[in-house]
Amino acid sequence: MDDVAVGPLDLAARVDDALAVQALAFGLSDEEIAVRRHIVLRHLGCPGARALGATTPDGRLVGFVYGMPNDRAHWWSTVVEPYLRNACLDHWLDDSFTITELHVHPGFQHRGVGRSLITRITDEAAEPRSILSAIDTESPARRLYRSLGYQDLARRVLFPSAPTPYAVMGAPLPLKRP
Repeated sequence: MDDVAVGPLDLAARVDDALAVQALAFGLSDEEIAVRRHIVLRHLGCPGARALGATTPDGRLVGFVYGMPNDRAHWWSTVVEPYLRNACLDHWLDDSFTITELHVHPGFQHRGVGRSLITRITDEAAEPRSILSAIDTESPARRLYRSLGYQDLARRVLFPSAPTPYAVMGAPLPLKRP
């Protein structure tokens, strides 16, 4: 992490750089990037939305995270709410900070960049807990989230147009440290 600095990110100004990182990390097509661009810009208008970036000394964006206080009226919450309610865990949708996206360039993964991004953004949250969704498979991302205290709240969550199921995870704040 010595060659990467984590700090505030003007995500609206650097949305294309951020989506290029997400495309590499997540394997997105140009069409998916275009759709996500509109979503990111819309999210940035939500109260309390904020972003952090991980940049190299020359200003190259190699990772980003953004999130906001959860709102049950948002699309994501309306999709996950029935799954959480079935597990009697829908209270997690209240008074939570949602990690909307967290992505690190593949060449900078496994170096603490993602951990630094998510702990820094949640450390600034006023809410007592955090929630997120991740592809429901064993992956480095899910292992990272578990190491920070996130636990599965719901699994096999199906989002419209997503080809694979997701897990919804939640953790009390502040996140665990190693």
